[in-house]
Amino acid sequence: MDAKLTAQEMMDFLQEVFPQVKDDFAIDHMDGETVTMRLLTAERHLRPGGTVSGPSMFALADVTAYVATMAPVGREALAVTTSCSMDFMRKPEGGVDLIAKGRLLKLGRALTVTDVLIYSEGSDKPVARASMTYSIPPNPGRA
Repeated sequence: MDAKLTAQEMMDFLQEVFPQVKDDFAIDHMDGETVTMRLLTAERHLRPGGTVSGPSMFALADVTAYVATMAPVGREALAVTTSCSMDFMRKPEGGVDLIAKGRLLKLGRALTVTDVLIYSEGSDKPVARASMTYSIPPNPGRA
């Protein structure tokens, strides 16, 4: 599958439709099937003890799945998360960005399924794993 947007076009789109998180994420790689995103970790993402909070890791997984869905579909602001299963496996390293590697497993007419692994930057051991399902609004012009 080919991406319908470049990584910069996708970042511009995210900033347009989700301005509340525009400074939280960056796209390192994006094609029509895989996405590598980064949580630009800041003090607001930390929980007591200096580790990245679960809600921040969920947000990274969710945005990664959204970008994986939008890449082959195009701008579809009203796509929504319909299901998530997330496993938190180990404590993220403090003081580094989190990296999410997403793979679009299914692209259907109405649903997408994305697998996301989250790592502390510089580590090859995942800190979390998520399976995310997105619902895509009907569009008669889309095949």
